[in-house]
Amino acid sequence: MMDASSGFFFTVWVLLLIACCDGSPFTECIHGKGKAGFYEGFIDVSESGVKCMNWSEVPSVRERYSGKGLGEHSFCRNPDGRIRPWCFFTNNRGRVDWGYCDCKQGSLRLQGGRSKLDGTVEVYLNGVWGTICSNGWDDRDAAVVCRQLGQGYRARARSSPLSRLAVSVVHWQTVECEGHEGDLLECSRTVWNGGECNNQQAAAVSCTPVEASAFVPVRLSGGPSAYEGRVEVYHAGQWGTVCDDQWDDNDAEVVCRQLGLGGIAKAWLGAYFGSGSGRVLLDEVSCTGNEFSIEQCPKPIWGEHNCDHTEDAGVSCTPLTDGAVRLVGGAKGFEGRLEVHYRGQWGTVCDDGWTQTNTQVVCRQLGFRSGESVSSRRFGVAAGPIMLDDVRCPGREPTITHCSRRGWLKHDCTHNQDVALVCSPQRSRHGAPTSVPVRLVGGENEREGRVEILVGGRWGTVCDDGWTDQDAEVVCRQLGYSGMAKARVMAYFGEGEGPIHIDNVKCSGGERTLADCIKQPYGTHNCRHSEDAGVICDYGLQKDAPMVKETTSSMCGLRLSHTRQKRIIGGENSPRGGWPWQAAVRLRGSQADGRLVCGATLIHSCWILTSAHCFKRYGNNTGLYKVRVGDYHSLVPEEYEEEYAVEKIILHPRYHAVSNDYDLALVRVSGHRAHGGGAAGECVRLNRLVLPACLPIRRERVPKGISKCYITGWGDTGRAYSKTLQQASISVLSKRHCEQRYSDQFTSRMLCAGSSHDNHRVDSCRGDSGGPLVCERSSGSWVVYGVTSWGHACRLQDAPGVYTKVSTFVPWIKKVIGQ
Repeated sequence: MMDASSGFFFTVWVLLLIACCDGSPFTECIHGKGKAGFYEGFIDVSESGVKCMNWSEVPSVRERYSGKGLGEHSFCRNPDGRIRPWCFFTNNRGRVDWGYCDCKQGSLRLQGGRSKLDGTVEVYLNGVWGTICSNGWDDRDAAVVCRQLGQGYRARARSSPLSRLAVSVVHWQTVECEGHEGDLLECSRTVWNGGECNNQQAAAVSCTPVEASAFVPVRLSGGPSAYEGRVEVYHAGQWGTVCDDQWDDNDAEVVCRQLGLGGIAKAWLGAYFGSGSGRVLLDEVSCTGNEFSIEQCPKPIWGEHNCDHTEDAGVSCTPLTDGAVRLVGGAKGFEGRLEVHYRGQWGTVCDDGWTQTNTQVVCRQLGFRSGESVSSRRFGVAAGPIMLDDVRCPGREPTITHCSRRGWLKHDCTHNQDVALVCSPQRSRHGAPTSVPVRLVGGENEREGRVEILVGGRWGTVCDDGWTDQDAEVVCRQLGYSGMAKARVMAYFGEGEGPIHIDNVKCSGGERTLADCIKQPYGTHNCRHSEDAGVICDYGLQKDAPMVKETTSSMCGLRLSHTRQKRIIGGENSPRGGWPWQAAVRLRGSQADGRLVCGATLIHSCWILTSAHCFKRYGNNTGLYKVRVGDYHSLVPEEYEEEYAVEKIILHPRYHAVSNDYDLALVRVSGHRAHGGGAAGECVRLNRLVLPACLPIRRERVPKGISKCYITGWGDTGRAYSKTLQQASISVLSKRHCEQRYSDQFTSRMLCAGSSHDNHRVDSCRGDSGGPLVCERSSGSWVVYGVTSWGHACRLQDAPGVYTKVSTFVPWIKKVIGQ
């Protein structure tokens, strides 16, 4: 039985696990980070308003996170590196609980003044805005207020009558700052107790911007190339972002010019290139397009805005290529005579055979949702070449050059027949406010991922009810892809966070954008994030996935060359096709068909290796089981996924159910697939995503200091069994370490392994019983050194998983499989 102290210790560690594995970005918390990236602010209240516990009251936490800012205090911290700080507190049941902290605690605003930098000081405490008495209020206090609101301001202390204020709460009687503090919470202060404020006055300030230098550096961040990204400007010693209020192509033109980038300038809204960090430095920038730099454009004072980072502005300065289009002669950027770029020249397009569908393709190429053709006489008579004629677009093309047409410069027209367009000012991807911006998240490349849309300033997911390849086709077209599109369901690319915006999407495949397919109000759904929809664009065209030209049973230990080699700690999703020898033993039959029994390793086209204890519960009747290979998402059929019947189950002859020793089994796969088809003797069909792992040489040891060992499987993720194949980096531990931990339970026929990272508890609970522990040899081939056996006390300290040592059993394995 667990005593009270050990029970409390266990509870704390469970809370630590949850705290380190949950959370989402929260902009206000970033401002309190120190040089090492850990929060160093003075907030000591959780989001629920409960006072935080002193860190010294929580056993072993300070030792676990040594040097991460924990001490004899109750201030919120993020010692695990998460963006949002958190703390422990005592809940209403008297138990230790944890919670994120209210990062707005101590935030300031100025109210009732002539600008956002002038007015009565209001401070946010415990969920309520309130004022400060003017007792002793001076320029030193005002300096801290202006510094907290942003660098580069001169401060002057004022006061304002309490009777004129809409806020009736008074938080502090006095505040006594030295003037150098970065936050009012650092200053000495007394809580208001209902006493008098001098002359019934509240504290107020005026913050005056210090004149900046004439030159304002600009850079682009977060974009896929050097000529596009989020706009960031440098002011008062720091980089910050620009809000997208009134942001348009004229502003983009100036930014591109200042950066020395030519081509086509386009404005992008809604943090299209990702949300920035730090301060929002500019808002409502209104360039005419003729300025040489952004500091010459009309704009409010630095730091004054009503935005957050979901509204960060971006630009693209796209280099001119053949087929680029523009509209010329109109009063606005969305109207004008159509011109196409070819070999360094701009020229017009003849209207022979021009249709409304052509217009939609061009407007979509320009970034608008729709448009209509008009008389070119509205925009004057052009000069120069006529580039294209007889253009015919079915409507699904991403650009005009994908449409059928005559060759370049071949036509029978005059400039009186030039095409002219007026596109809808509402952009589909950039520029003016857009209805449904779309992005893909969680994929292995930019062509795939979970579908997320921006609604009301928040990115959210799409439910997969009724999600089809036609829906995927529209999403991919909206993102600029023209190849085959494939739908993915059941959170194939991982579960999203935040709201689920839409459900029951119904596209026919010909729509311009996803917005045209939404048939019910935003936010209406009956789904969970386990049903998030995804897409793969340009399916089958990926050049980074070479086919294996010839597969033989002697080929082993090969992985796709394009597989990302990023070390993933803690059991996160594996790359698709990353572990081609991964197999699964599953039940067959009407009642529990497909239930996972154990992981396994393909070591030959007809044999898999797994643990003997996997057959302890249901017995070794071959008719009860099937073997699945080529799987990634257990609920979504894959291109190379196959299931095979089981022909033989051979347990090691010295294995006994009461012991963990000799825990090894070989399973022969039948040439007949589990659901019919296939020829006897064929066994598993090998391909680039289904290949065997190599066996070690007899008594071969895992090389010392190896850094590329992994466990894989659909095992416990801490919440449930995963639907997608998991992987985790792991280190094989010394025999002495294992014997000290498990004493006489550990034999010479076993290995033990755990995470090589002190801050991550990783063992075989991240994989499956019977699943592989593989390491990469210096030659580049992957070897199965271990088979998951026992000892997986998930995530507990000093409790490594134990694996059957495969090298000990190589003679027996080869004898059974006939090699």
